[in-house]
Amino acid sequence: MDSLKGKTALIFGVANDHSIAWGIAQALHREGATLGFTYAMDSLEKRVRPLAESLGADFVEKCDVTDDAQIDEAFAKAKERFGTIDILVHAVAFANREDLAGRFVDTSRDGFLLAQNISVYSLIALAQRALPMMPDGGSIVTMTYYGAEKVVPKYNVMGVAKASLEATTRYLANDLGPEGIRVNAISAGPIRTLAASGISGFRDYQRTFAQSAPLRQNVTIDDVGALAAFLAGDGGRLITGETIYVDSGYHIMGMQHSDDE
Repeated sequence: MDSLKGKTALIFGVANDHSIAWGIAQALHREGATLGFTYAMDSLEKRVRPLAESLGADFVEKCDVTDDAQIDEAFAKAKERFGTIDILVHAVAFANREDLAGRFVDTSRDGFLLAQNISVYSLIALAQRALPMMPDGGSIVTMTYYGAEKVVPKYNVMGVAKASLEATTRYLANDLGPEGIRVNAISAGPIRTLAASGISGFRDYQRTFAQSAPLRQNVTIDDVGALAAFLAGDGGRLITGETIYVDSGYHIMGMQHSDDE
């Protein structure tokens, strides 16, 4: 406890109390961090603001990550409120439902660019603004998924976006390392979030996941939060450019278990 006391975190991606970003926020709060939140659209404010207030956070600002003016405004307000930050959480991703339901080969140009813009370029845009607010270094954490490296049915254009996100993590880690800023991606197992609800067959996949993962357990937002808090603290001070799995070991398997024998 209190391993992050005196640290400030700015969190992008909370939509409700099932969000991975919410699990991270709770973990950072337990370790003593001061939190600031953003929400993507007006309809989400009524969900995000009470959650933020439950953790004692009074910084809750709208920020559409596709709009540079809104990003600039959010960081300007964060600078006014906090001065500096130590932790940036990027848990933002989106693709059109039709680009997840069909064949990847049928992905539209607009759908491809939308997924890349929201899910990948947004990390670069946020890192640009975070850099001058991290004079003493810090930790940037983003969220990825196994579909970045292996084909996961119905993940389609989002799998390609996550592959791009993981490469972006490495390039940002190289650029920002001399400034003492670490950049890492957490690859979590399937978690039933608002974003996951758009993936066809997700519930069936989640049910079979625990049968195939070595630890035979599904992953929770609390598990992801614990890892994010570790990366933000002294334990993660020399870890950067990595994709770190919290998936009960699922990613090491070459094939699924048929039974436990």
